[in-house]
Amino acid sequence: MTRANISTLTFVLDGPKPIARRRRAFSLMEMLLALAISATLLTAMLSALDSSFKGYKQTTETASTHVISRIVMHRLLAMVRTGVDFGPFPADVLDKNQNPVASDFFEFVSQRDYAGGVNQVTRIEFRPGANQGDPDELWYVILQPQAPTPLKLEERPLISGVLNATFTLSYDIGPKLKLATIDLTIAPNDSQDIVIGADATPQTIRLVASASPRQLQ
Repeated sequence: MTRANISTLTFVLDGPKPIARRRRAFSLMEMLLALAISATLLTAMLSALDSSFKGYKQTTETASTHVISRIVMHRLLAMVRTGVDFGPFPADVLDKNQNPVASDFFEFVSQRDYAGGVNQVTRIEFRPGANQGDPDELWYVILQPQAPTPLKLEERPLISGVLNATFTLSYDIGPKLKLATIDLTIAPNDSQDIVIGADATPQTIRLVASASPRQLQ
């Protein structure tokens, strides 16, 4: 058998050799495009999560401050209903320019010693922040009247973030308090860093309520 016949027989028995194919990988441009798409999607997702978190934070803080503000308002109204000998009062009750009185505080006799005279006065007053940038507050103060200056027996803040506190006291002849109107404007806690959108502004809470004393003054 010749060499040519041997080669032909070998090719017939073994068959054609398979051709090795190289797997094609991603090109540099394809990788860059995939990374750009992934970065865009991640940025959009993080932006949506951030807006959702800020919205949730604003809602919860507003709701919490609203509940606390209502509790404080109910407490102040209870003080008006149960208190006696309120102040400040006008020098002339019949003068419409003086009565009603608009003030940033009100006070009343909360405990009286009939043998020794008045011995305790409760005052609710609006105070600016202790330092620049601190939120303004509404304070609860218990005083013992004495000359030349009253003695503070107790004081503590009722609520912070108060933007405005106005107490309007309307008196009858006596002077006897006829009606007290409380007007509070309060900002939610930490709302100054919550801004959603270019035109968004923190929502404030305003509560207005009136009450009359139930006791004889």
